[in-house]
Amino acid sequence: MATPSEQQQQVCVAKTKGFFERLGQPIPIAAELPGFYSDLLRSCLKADRIECGRIICSFVVNHAFTNHYNTLHGGAVGCLADAVTMACAKSVAGDVELFVGETSTAYLSASRMNEEVEIDGRVVRKGRRVIVTSVEFRIKKTRRLLYTNHSTLYIMPAAKL
Repeated sequence: MATPSEQQQQVCVAKTKGFFERLGQPIPIAAELPGFYSDLLRSCLKADRIECGRIICSFVVNHAFTNHYNTLHGGAVGCLADAVTMACAKSVAGDVELFVGETSTAYLSASRMNEEVEIDGRVVRKGRRVIVTSVEFRIKKTRRLLYTNHSTLYIMPAAKL
């Protein structure tokens, strides 16, 4: 498969920006920086409790992370789950290289704009080469379950040189 030329890529980017601007969703200049949305999501997480193998965070749903139904965007759910999963895994594995082998997310209900969501992540199992995590998203006030995520992470083997 041929890689698109630089000019073709610029045309595609311009068309995509135009599409979002016609929807009334202008894209901020900072959004073009690498890692913008990941950093933005992580900056909105507030750690409430940190233990070995368990992390509880709070997150207030704001306009930057909602879809056109004014509910938390599914991609934001995945990003938040990934951030909490990695933090949980690092709390038991230490400073080792990890990679996600499998992840699944169940979207059970929606969280509305300005709702405070509690994200509870925990390590279900830690082996020599594998870590399994579970993350639950609940509305903080009512404790209603919104989303669940299960991930399997693998510990990278150390090179023997």
